[in-house]
Amino acid sequence: MRIFTSSQEVPFAGHPNIGTAFILASCGELDNLEDETQVIFEEQAGLVPITIRRLPDSNWWCELQAPQPLFLGKTLPVEQIASILSLVPGDISVSTHKPQQASVGLPFVMVEVKSRAALGNIAINVLEVQALVAQAIQPFIYVYARSNEEVDLYGRMFALVDGVVEDPATGSANCALAAMLTHYDTRADGPFSWRIAQGIEMNRPGRLDARTEKRNGAITGVWIGGRSVVVSQGYIHVA
Repeated sequence: MRIFTSSQEVPFAGHPNIGTAFILASCGELDNLEDETQVIFEEQAGLVPITIRRLPDSNWWCELQAPQPLFLGKTLPVEQIASILSLVPGDISVSTHKPQQASVGLPFVMVEVKSRAALGNIAINVLEVQALVAQAIQPFIYVYARSNEEVDLYGRMFALVDGVVEDPATGSANCALAAMLTHYDTRADGPFSWRIAQGIEMNRPGRLDARTEKRNGAITGVWIGGRSVVVSQGYIHVA
């Protein structure tokens, strides 16, 4: 599999993998498909195993495993990130981590804000984003806020300089976030999980289920999944 944005090829992305697995399953292209099966896609970042499950309502649920271990990169000044997001520094939370690069196959700048109100007030300053490019930092920015409501996290992902004003659902970013939160969790062992809502501000709401495994202080696996549905289709007619 190869994955492209409007301006570049990327080594890994969550929803192209989930979507491809879903389409292959729903179109009957996977042989001997029972209630649950697994496929493996090969891409630049490595092998991506995907579990496909048929739900009782005849819909599909797919979950991928991240192809690479967590990589944590540079931390960035709160003032710089606040300026990029058109927020004030006091909106940025550093109680768990500073704004920091994280990747499990595709790097993102991870930023926690203190409230959903701050999350909703974000307006990307493109000129300030260019400073990230000048620092050789991938300008994909994932911002999240914690919640005690029906989900654990609300998130937004921006890649404006790559032609993506905002992404309604970003599996690779949420995988990296789950791994990052697991890394900074002081508990040595255990399964961890998060219910994540994204795309709300775009009127394209979606839910993602992220989970990790941690043994003896080391992250042993990172997964992201959810329900999949067809939202559009088309046909190519060959003359």
